[in-house]
Amino acid sequence: MDFNGLQAFLAVAETGSFSRAAQRLYLTQPAVSKRLATLEDELGLVLFDRVGRRVTLTHAGEVLLPRARELLLQAQDMKHLASELTEKVSGPLVLGTSHHIGLHRLPDVLRHYRDAYPDVQLDIRFMDSEAACRSVEKGELELAVVTLPTAPTANLQVRELWQDELCFVVSPEHPLAGEQNVSLKQLVQYPAVLPGPTTYTRSILEDALHRLKLDITLGMSTNYMETLKMLAEINLGWSLLPRTMLEQSSLEVLPVKLQLKRSLGLVTHTGRILSNPAQALISCLP
Repeated sequence: MDFNGLQAFLAVAETGSFSRAAQRLYLTQPAVSKRLATLEDELGLVLFDRVGRRVTLTHAGEVLLPRARELLLQAQDMKHLASELTEKVSGPLVLGTSHHIGLHRLPDVLRHYRDAYPDVQLDIRFMDSEAACRSVEKGELELAVVTLPTAPTANLQVRELWQDELCFVVSPEHPLAGEQNVSLKQLVQYPAVLPGPTTYTRSILEDALHRLKLDITLGMSTNYMETLKMLAEINLGWSLLPRTMLEQSSLEVLPVKLQLKRSLGLVTHTGRILSNPAQALISCLP
């Protein structure tokens, strides 16, 4: 079985595009098409319907996709086992992390890792925590350092590394700024600028408010914490931000009695054998 062809098959299936698959695999689009054509000839099956610019899986492609993903994971595990026998820490490592953690938690860790293991080709993928967890589950990432899911699936192993205290914040120009006591009922009457509805941070807030039978009045939404901070600073709404972001900020922390935290940490797949570079990175984490 041609593993290059399987990689091309998986990339096109998951991106829905030959051009995006080529970007993911660092190949040209004709090279991806050639690998896929070779695989289809070997199998004697057509794996994709190509109608105009749309690329969709055929029935045969849908049936074979899970098996192709499993075969690639097994091949990666064999490489990792072989690397363990040599005990050499070298080769590629793809790490998923969020922009916030990459900016505020990982610089010292990655600096130490780079100095200690110069033969590792580290590929850092910045993405939403939720997307990173899905990529670990599908085998696209060996590990991720992200906001941890509150209810991880059975395939994910999580380890808390840090806790983020979350603060309700407003601009000094906000009507609630300077108040000695702010109730949640008061707060939700004003527009909020918050992460998207599918994020772990948003779900922590919404679950707490739901128990109190309160609903958010949403003004704007983005998954980038630095952007939320800016939107709150220019008084487009209150927000919920980690305390670690509030140094040298004009934002005021509101005296709201509800205390919320989120867990940040490591996510790996329960069924995967981690490579030497991945194990070395884990050893550098707190």
